[in-house]
Amino acid sequence: MSKTTATVAVATALLSGAAEAQPAKPAIVLVHGAFAESSSWNGVIVNLQKDGYRTVAIANPLRSVSNDAGYVSDVVASITGPVVLVGHSYGGQVISNAAKAHENIKALVYVAAFAPDAGEAAADLAGKFPGGTLGEALAPPVKLSGGGVDLYIDQAKFHTQFAHDIPAGAAALMAAGQRPITEAALTETSGEPAWKSLPSFFIYGDGDKNIPAQALGFMAERAGSKRTVVIKGASHVVMVSQPEAVAELIREAARSASLQRPQ
Repeated sequence: MSKTTATVAVATALLSGAAEAQPAKPAIVLVHGAFAESSSWNGVIVNLQKDGYRTVAIANPLRSVSNDAGYVSDVVASITGPVVLVGHSYGGQVISNAAKAHENIKALVYVAAFAPDAGEAAADLAGKFPGGTLGEALAPPVKLSGGGVDLYIDQAKFHTQFAHDIPAGAAALMAAGQRPITEAALTETSGEPAWKSLPSFFIYGDGDKNIPAQALGFMAERAGSKRTVVIKGASHVVMVSQPEAVAELIREAARSASLQRPQ
């Protein structure tokens, strides 16, 4: 073998080794919860995109757990390569159910989110511990022609209830653009959750008035959270008020996912 050929062979081997040691970054799929919408992830997305992560903020239908999980599952099925699935609030229940059908989902991140066990509903978990005041802040239900009702937070109470740690003007915009959830979705029970087989990460504020911090801590511990971040005083929309902290936990989950071997 000539000296030039040997040099090329060594260089190729080194480059191949580097490529194997640095796998592609997972895609980040973000699922909002009740009374929010996709733009609530904007600050998190800016942080992640700066680091080269592909991000997809799904418009969660908020109609039923089974329907919403099926929709998220369809979106994930369209993505090639590893995925980190992130859920906010009710979106946590959705990702817990959607992730089970996909081997490419490598980690779950719960952002002030429900992580139900089989047979549990979001409404049950919200009332499991004291401190939640969502029921007092809801507007009169909107009756649906097909049956059931849609729930909204009263716009006059939205800032205090849902987003006390962001400016009033920003909260007013969120209140006007909030996505309603059906009452049926909040009372529908979960199937066997994906957090029992996938690594999970949790972040929430201890000032959350929708899901009491005690309930969030209980779910994180039960799920065997790899890392739990509690932000002092933060509201239910911690991804809006603390996007850097949320993005950093997602990056940590993504780094752990990158180290996993394909199944």
